[in-house]
Amino acid sequence: MIELYLSKVTENSETEQAGKMYARVSYKQTMSVQDMAHHMAEHNTMFSEGSITGILIDFVKCVREQVLMGNTVKIDNLAIFKATVEANALETLYDAEADKAASATIGTLKDGDKTGAAVKTIKLLAQSTGDFTRDELKKDVKLAWTDKTKAEIAAAKGGSGSGSENDNVNNNDNGTTNGGGSGNDNTTNNTTNNDNNGGDNGGNSGGNAGGDNGGDGDNGGGGQDAGGADVN
Repeated sequence: MIELYLSKVTENSETEQAGKMYARVSYKQTMSVQDMAHHMAEHNTMFSEGSITGILIDFVKCVREQVLMGNTVKIDNLAIFKATVEANALETLYDAEADKAASATIGTLKDGDKTGAAVKTIKLLAQSTGDFTRDELKKDVKLAWTDKTKAEIAAAKGGSGSGSENDNVNNNDNGTTNGGGSGNDNTTNNTTNNDNNGGDNGGNSGGNAGGDNGGDGDNGGGGQDAGGADVN
């Protein structure tokens, strides 16, 4: 079960979300490789916790190796992993005046540079697939309020007489949020399903990694692929 709390945007925020409340996920703990190995070993498996830990550690290393080779790694019913780049905006392939050509390297363009390093940075893109897609998660997820939020809602009902939750709910477990919009604001290294537009190598090669669940393809210049989430 996923527990939720309410995060209220500050009243003085210069956005249309000022004063409004948004549901956020209250994360219970972060599971390490060892924690997952212990959990898996309790599922009547023939492998020991130590064996599972070793396999998972080696698997992570191999995924990184394949990603750095330019391959896409699809783990069925979990996620598709691949490298993506944040690109510099080049005006020309070759600047005769500066005697500089576009290079397949990572760097920063100086003011006035028309060409040079094509890439600002490289990062991992994780895109959900199979059982972890939005539609599949919505089928199985169970949601509930945290005990603290239940108490705040109950107090709002009893204290206002109008049944309004907006006047009495405190900010949230993690402090007041100054940004608007829905979503989770305290994730760490997640595999998510954010539909962010951007460029995968600055190209226009549409479609998804592995043909599963992308958004609008790999459009544009300096961002990330659609249908996935950066893991920095």
